[in-house]
Amino acid sequence: MPDNQLPVAPTVVRLPRYTKTEQDEILGDGDDPFGVAAAGLTWLPKEEHFGIRHGDRLVAHAGLLRLPVAIGDTRTEVVGVGGVAVAPDMQGQGLARLVVTAALDHARTMGPQHALLFCRPLLVPLYQRLGWHPLDRDVLVEQPGTRLVTMPLRTMVTPLRDQAHWPSGPVRLFSLPM
Repeated sequence: MPDNQLPVAPTVVRLPRYTKTEQDEILGDGDDPFGVAAAGLTWLPKEEHFGIRHGDRLVAHAGLLRLPVAIGDTRTEVVGVGGVAVAPDMQGQGLARLVVTAALDHARTMGPQHALLFCRPLLVPLYQRLGWHPLDRDVLVEQPGTRLVTMPLRTMVTPLRDQAHWPSGPVRLFSLPM
């Protein structure tokens, strides 16, 4: 069996932390492991972490963070999903689905009605297969120095509750993006 094939069904575990070293373990130590450096954004670290190990190596991760947001005139919170990563040599085995599903299972216990993520356009079809929906409008996010900028990545949402409905209206995240 090749080294990058999982011999048994992978298990998602809750991680006590997620460091730069662990991110490098999954994605390598390149300057732009998520391919978003050109956006020039400052990102928030996640507070909850989920991962998949293959032997002693971390091969997948997803992180969560509660964030304040306004949708139209409605102020609420969302669970931000970010830091989703699968080691390049382990892609195509359903690890993203597993780690994101486990993270969303936990997100349902956190209170907000929706989860939100930002992704590169080429990943939109992956997230759509996982039940996420692209927003049809721009999202404003905070950046250092009290700057408010339009998120250049695609914003996607998914409900965390039955009957949850995403309100219409402009969207503003009252924090750095996750």
